[in-house]
Amino acid sequence: MSLDTVGKRGRRMAAAGLAIMAIALLSTSASARTAWPDGTKAAIVLTYDDALESQLATAVPALDAAGLKGTFFLSGVRQSDVVRWRRTASQGHELANHTIFHPCAAATFPADPRYTAEAYTPASMLKEIEQQNVLLAALDGRERHGFATPCGQTLAGGADYIAPLRASRLVSYVRGVSATSTDLAIDAASRDLMQIPARGFAEGTTGDQLIAYAREAEAAGGIAVFLFHGVGGDHLAVSAEAHRMLVDWLKAHRRDVWTTTFSQALDWERAHRVAPPVARTP
Repeated sequence: MSLDTVGKRGRRMAAAGLAIMAIALLSTSASARTAWPDGTKAAIVLTYDDALESQLATAVPALDAAGLKGTFFLSGVRQSDVVRWRRTASQGHELANHTIFHPCAAATFPADPRYTAEAYTPASMLKEIEQQNVLLAALDGRERHGFATPCGQTLAGGADYIAPLRASRLVSYVRGVSATSTDLAIDAASRDLMQIPARGFAEGTTGDQLIAYAREAEAAGGIAVFLFHGVGGDHLAVSAEAHRMLVDWLKAHRRDVWTTTFSQALDWERAHRVAPPVARTP
């Protein structure tokens, strides 16, 4: 066999190898996608933590004025706000579980030592989540609720409680924190309902920055979960103006992105998967 023949065969083998690699990459990178309602390109979920006064006074009216719905993770609910939260639920917003006492690691912020994560066990954490579900059912009449980990932490007494929480079936999903741009492309085929990331926004975040994240979601095609605390007041607050700019943009772009509650987004995603394209050999 001549050197020229060997070279030609080697080039053919290399080309075939590259084709196989390309097909393999196509089959692994093309994940199942979601056919969002009415031709929209992505889902936006606005979540609000800690049952704050500014959420009732500012966020809820802004959402209602735009015809949008949010998800509110309640903890430390005040007796004086019970009627208002019940009304919020009746208007189509989602109420969800954020524990009763919001236990975080003692080093996170000053707190009563009885209600730090170190003082809990996984069993006592699950019991508190179960009891908060009772309050939520009394407010909205629903049997199932989602959950958000306090401070995005999952340890109780040094042990991770997510596995027993998953087994308990006390909650329908668990929202965490620290979403990346890559997370915006996750869909039902690979999503772990017990570890759904969300993007939190610091004080001073502008409306343009909030809108930029919504645009990222639109391009990626998945679910973008916004995490807010105070809105125009209270702790870790974004300004009312920045929040209003985002809400106005979402209203104006409702044909492009679907703004909905957490449960509705997840339910739709599971029921409306689009199979990935099938790779074919030449």
